[in-house]
Amino acid sequence: MNKEITSQIERVKKKLILAKKIDKDFKVFGADSHKYVVRKTVGHDDVLKFESDYAVSLPESYKEFLLNIGNGGISYQDSAAGPSYGIFPFGENLEEFIYSNPQNWLKQDCIIYPKMSNEFWKELTRNVEENDDISDEDFEAELGKIFGGILPIGSQGCNYYYGLILNGEFKGRVVNIDIDRQKPYFAFESNFLDWYERWLDEITAENANDDTGLFNYTLGGAVSHILEVFSTEKDREMKLECLTGILKKQKIDSQTLDILEKEYKLSENEIQKKLLQVFTKFDYNRAYPYLIEFAEKDVLSVFQFIFWYAKDKSLDWLEFIKENIDAVNDDETFSFCTYLLKEMNIDYSSIVIPFTTHKDESIRVSAYYTLGLLENKSDYLETFILGLNDKANRVIHTTLQALDKVDDRKLLTHYKSIAEKFPKEQDYILINLNHRLKPFGLTHKTIRKMDVKN
Repeated sequence: MNKEITSQIERVKKKLILAKKIDKDFKVFGADSHKYVVRKTVGHDDVLKFESDYAVSLPESYKEFLLNIGNGGISYQDSAAGPSYGIFPFGENLEEFIYSNPQNWLKQDCIIYPKMSNEFWKELTRNVEENDDISDEDFEAELGKIFGGILPIGSQGCNYYYGLILNGEFKGRVVNIDIDRQKPYFAFESNFLDWYERWLDEITAENANDDTGLFNYTLGGAVSHILEVFSTEKDREMKLECLTGILKKQKIDSQTLDILEKEYKLSENEIQKKLLQVFTKFDYNRAYPYLIEFAEKDVLSVFQFIFWYAKDKSLDWLEFIKENIDAVNDDETFSFCTYLLKEMNIDYSSIVIPFTTHKDESIRVSAYYTLGLLENKSDYLETFILGLNDKANRVIHTTLQALDKVDDRKLLTHYKSIAEKFPKEQDYILINLNHRLKPFGLTHKTIRKMDVKN
């Protein structure tokens, strides 16, 4: 065993003890089951016998865990301490992915891989998912093709498991498996021990109160570790995962933000956008000039970041919105724009009313909904009357809802027109019309008989 592995083994042992001290109430998912217990190690002969019986060569990192840290414990199926419900005892629970004959499929080449496309996965599982008449023998053969070369090593609960790749290019990688055959998701680390240590880092690092429930799908642990991975990693997707892990933190020190700010100036596209998201969450003042600059190419993301992380600063963006309102030309961008406007506690009608005649029906719906939230909405009766006469049922429906508590008799003529236009219920229009008519002692049936003009 080389010095690096020896050092890591000692770190893991210490972190297991520390994790139990920190999480003494077992709040981390699965901890109340395994209680951070790992029983005695296996022997070399046990490992050699398993490898001989199943014609496989176990990944070195996993073997070192079994030989030097421990095997089994007190959790589900006697699992040892580990992510979720822990790590299965060595050589047990081999039939979690395929229901029999592990000798046949453990030695097979693993054909799944990180970042495989949805199309690849759909084609791989097609015979199982679409062939209702498949025989039991053929069904197992298909499972062998899908999950061959993967050793079950732990349960996440329900249909979800951890698997260890035994063969092929990605040997040693841990993968999240759903036995109901959703597409697998590979862990970020290249080996079992790095993965296991990251789980401990999620509990013992300086941000121990962060949400550890995202361990399986978000790179976590100490910020210093994430930064190290980010700075040395060349793969764009992995860099984005690092920044997602940082976003999960509750707080970030200014030195870390200084480092990331330098990266921002050297980055572009998705990396730069994710960095800006980090700045907005942890240091709005630092983010502000970059947000202004970034809005020239992606105003939607800017509005989203402000609403998600700095909505109390929404009023800072009033003049920007007024000056750049022509750039708001799709429903999602307009929706986030209105979210910010609502946070400002102002009369934003002059900004929103022009969108009530927009060609996009969804934008018109959002505009009337937003106008309906104003305290002085009765001042804009003529605009609402246009909504009541809109050609789209969704707009009429939303306008009726927006007119709640506006009991102006000028509206009765238009309410009658709606009642005549919709003799039967469509899109909940008559239900909402009756709500608006109730203060007048009317319904959609009675108003049809009235001469509301007089």
